[in-house]
Amino acid sequence: MPSSKATPWSRSNRILHVVHHVDYMAPAPTRGSFRFDKYQLVMVALRESGHPITEHAPDPCPREWLEAVHCPDYVEQVFTAQVPYEKERRIGFPVTPHIAQRVAHTNGGTWLAAQLSFEHGYAANSAAGSHHALYDSGAGFCVFNDLAVCANRLIAEGDASRVLVVDCDVHQGDGTAALTAGREDVFTLSLHAEKNFPVRKARSSLDIALPDGTGDADYLDVLVTHLPRVLDEFSPDIVLYQAGVDPHEHDKLGRLALTDEGLERRDRYVVETVRGRGLPIASALGGGYGTDPRVVAGRHARSMIAMARENAKFACARSPGAAESRGHGI
Repeated sequence: MPSSKATPWSRSNRILHVVHHVDYMAPAPTRGSFRFDKYQLVMVALRESGHPITEHAPDPCPREWLEAVHCPDYVEQVFTAQVPYEKERRIGFPVTPHIAQRVAHTNGGTWLAAQLSFEHGYAANSAAGSHHALYDSGAGFCVFNDLAVCANRLIAEGDASRVLVVDCDVHQGDGTAALTAGREDVFTLSLHAEKNFPVRKARSSLDIALPDGTGDADYLDVLVTHLPRVLDEFSPDIVLYQAGVDPHEHDKLGRLALTDEGLERRDRYVVETVRGRGLPIASALGGGYGTDPRVVAGRHARSMIAMARENAKFACARSPGAAESRGHGI
């Protein structure tokens, strides 16, 4: 475990800075099984938790930021609600004008969470983590890839020179890997179930495919083995964390077997390891599925609270735009 830069446990540095927008919700789609009520229920769980939170509303992501990562023709299809049926089938629901507005805000939300993390050390987006979206199509309930969009913009704006994407969703972050392939300034680390979606995996900078039924101890051993090395050798300026809770043993679409305690240990370890190196970290919600959306929302809420509590042990991160010139490995 890295050494802590401890600060007093005050109310101010315990606050969870969470990004949320009313447009994260959307009506139940006319086709497909995906439901959006989880996103409001996450906020209900956070507000009822008793943990201090500050809510931040994002602006919609500028279209040109999306077009810098995605095919402009596809971006046009989304914003005019003219996505071809085959692409909608891959996404898992129809792309309506409301969905277009929603994904503009969820992508803006990850960007805002990253900006807040520079000030507070850690901040969370209460949606997004849309790691399956590809250059000219969405997939797997993902329309635009907020992680790739945010990483690209952080570098373009000079807020960071190198960005690490840590993806602990049960499904491989294939879209993020594909959209950042060949870049030396973005590193993608994906821990996922080997036999889960997508069937055809992309190539991340580092993929760690886990066998079905992997539990708390083995999962944490893998994380402890690889995350510190990647951080030290790649030397990023910020970490974007896809904090999906679908590795949970009772998740409907997962094949791993983490307990509630295992998920908390995972999230606290990621924050401890990143913040112990003086780096900011911003999380996106990621996947989580089940028959009772309140139960799933509770897992997400506990995940964010655990990370906020771990972050409270550390001093604030640097200001954006202050990326240092350093030697890099990997």
